[in-house]
Amino acid sequence: METKALDHTDLVNQIIDVIVKEGMVDRDKVTPDATIESLDLKSIDIVMILTAIEEKFDVYIPMDGPFHEAKDIKSLIDAIAAYIVKEKS
Repeated sequence: METKALDHTDLVNQIIDVIVKEGMVDRDKVTPDATIESLDLKSIDIVMILTAIEEKFDVYIPMDGPFHEAKDIKSLIDAIAAYIVKEKS
């Protein structure tokens, strides 16, 4: 995938698309201040989201990374986006 060609907004939107699809949540509810708990995302949902991110962006995401520590969507998206950028640069 051409991740380097993506700007930050495109990257964030693609990550949100994966969260919506894999977490089976309404896109309108995926806001920066939404918490993982408020979206009713369980640990298995996070694993599914991270697995889909790996496949979409062709990166390996360690399951013991900061992604599981995120409490809100902004933290989760920021951690994933930073990791993708780091891995692709």
